Amino acid sequence: MASSLRSVVPVWVLAVLGAVAVAVFAPVASAPLVWIPVVMAAAVLLTFTIQLSLARKEGLVERIVASLAGALVVLVVASGALTVRALNTTDTVEVPCGCTEVAPEAQ
Repeated sequence: MASSLRSVVPVWVLAVLGAVAVAVFAPVASAPLVWIPVVMAAAVLLTFTIQLSLARKEGLVERIVASLAGALVVLVVASGALTVRALNTTDTVEVPCGCTEVAPEAQ
């Protein structure tokens, strides 16, 4: 079990560091929810890199599931926290509008 955790924990650490990086560097409005899936994709790539580089085939599926489930839990919690933070901010987002004003008809 301890040897399995050595290949699982780095993925969890990546998920935590990625969530912190998104929280620090992404704009508050909606960008965190755009970057969280990118962190999960990096976790998937790291998981397969680590697991396929090991010479053990016993327990491969269990290690992959443990790695990705842990990363998913971390990122779900981070997404919830970032959403609450975004809802509590008073920043407004300027959205460009292509609308044109139509003058009222002369009567």
